Amino acid sequence: MQEKITFDRFIRWAGVAALVVFVLAAVNYLSNVLLPFFIAWFLAYLLYPTVKFVQYRMHVRSRALSIIITLIAVIAVVGLVVYLIIPPMIEQFQKLGSLITKYIQTSANIDSIPGAIQQWLQENQQEIDRFFRSKDFTNSLQKAMPQLFNFLGQTASVIISIVASLITLLYMFFILLDYEYLTDNWIKIFPKKSRPFWHELMGDVERELNNYIRGQGLVALTMGILFCIGFTIIDFPMAIGLGIMIGIMDLVPYLHTFALIPTALLALLKAADTGQNFWLILLAAVAVFAIVQLIIDMIVTPKIMGKAMGLNPAILLLSLSVWGALLGFIGLIIALPLTTLLIAYYQRYVTRENEDETPYMPIPSQEAVATPKADKNSCEATDVEPKEGVNEEKLPENLAE
Repeated sequence: MQEKITFDRFIRWAGVAALVVFVLAAVNYLSNVLLPFFIAWFLAYLLYPTVKFVQYRMHVRSRALSIIITLIAVIAVVGLVVYLIIPPMIEQFQKLGSLITKYIQTSANIDSIPGAIQQWLQENQQEIDRFFRSKDFTNSLQKAMPQLFNFLGQTASVIISIVASLITLLYMFFILLDYEYLTDNWIKIFPKKSRPFWHELMGDVERELNNYIRGQGLVALTMGILFCIGFTIIDFPMAIGLGIMIGIMDLVPYLHTFALIPTALLALLKAADTGQNFWLILLAAVAVFAIVQLIIDMIVTPKIMGKAMGLNPAILLLSLSVWGALLGFIGLIIALPLTTLLIAYYQRYVTRENEDETPYMPIPSQEAVATPKADKNSCEATDVEPKEGVNEEKLPENLAE
């Protein structure tokens, strides 16, 4: 029997919806401020098992020293990965620059490019002076100044992001310092009546986040290995380094597609270095991307993420798009766990699918229903006695004799 929607219930649901909209709008408005804190909490959540291992397994008494040791180890691992990726990439781009210079010198019959530029400036000095005094140059300068200020603003934003990264590390340090206290006592900000709900909610969040991190980590590892193998087969430059970089980028789903840009540059470098056709090299690299992506989407992701999160790959992509559009980078981080939670709570509290499933209760047999026998140490007999005859204890004394 369906419950009627009363006015009181309608007001409550409307209030909850308005509260959700207000929270999303506030998070979107304060995203620049909240982003370092959320990233710090997420990193603290990832590093806490390592900090706990260092403190209790390696017998480091101070929590602060355990955090510092963990950060040093993480920085060392990150530095090793950067060493495997960045120096070979710089070497490849330096080779590309030398090949471009050689090509220009050969095609234009120029021994020195700086000398050719200086000679051209001397020969065209009058035309250059006339151009600087013309209105075209003034108009071009007026159009270029806003772009220059925009570039300076972007530089300032980069500096601010670096400062925000330092603030993130500071947040993370203090969160790890009192991680147990924060995780055990955060629920006290809610009234006692609603604490069971929030405790259950955060338990579900932690479970889904663990499933997501493990699943996405396995997917990213598999993708990195497949790209290393594919690029090695086609003899692509920086095969191992590029595969590792793509695997790391895939920790955020579908971010690895931006790796097509350095892939195209490396294909150009190989074509200039070996004399092969650029389009054939690029086509081979794109074929590796397509084959690996098909393997990941058709086999790996459904097997790993489908079991871990219980979501269809189409729902995965849709949730990433929606939450990324709503909350930006924070949305990409929390998209899959939050989508899983919303679906689970919708089924639990709205459709109430679990209530329709009546648990199976076996019907007991007549032998199981029979009255159990009396214990030897019991003073009262529980067996069913036959009704034939009369109990001697209830007979008069003369009849009993």
